[in-house]
Amino acid sequence: MNKIRLEFKWAIRFLLANLAWMILENYVGLHDVHIGKQLLYTNLFAVVAITIFVLALLDKRKNDYEGKMSWKQGFSSGVTISIIIALFSPLIPYITSTVISPDFFNNLIDYSVEVNKVTRETAENYFSLGSYMLQAFFGALTMGVITSAIVAFFVKKQ
Repeated sequence: MNKIRLEFKWAIRFLLANLAWMILENYVGLHDVHIGKQLLYTNLFAVVAITIFVLALLDKRKNDYEGKMSWKQGFSSGVTISIIIALFSPLIPYITSTVISPDFFNNLIDYSVEVNKVTRETAENYFSLGSYMLQAFFGALTMGVITSAIVAFFVKKQ
């Protein structure tokens, strides 16, 4: 566990930032009144996510590799962070839909049926807790690995 202590620390920070983002989205009305803009603004979390990965790999380079880190070492650390995030990421839609914004999925379904003209059944299948939990897991893993590869390139130092 001590070997991945730093990665675990940054994964937890990422998950807490993600929860804070969900609270912010709900607070500004992106889960109800302005739900049509939610898809656009939720993508801004990428700035926060990338920043966290940069800080995590800089921390790894400084504290575990004595100021020097290869791309492979940075990528490996980033992938480890991504796996930890992915394992816990299904909790985000669960907490969002049960605590932060209980009507979130119903609002998405209603909006999608009204504006996008999809059937209610199609909308209910897509905008469901199970679907979002799967999307959270695979999205975190995919985007985490891609982000790790890119960030590791920029923070490597020989």
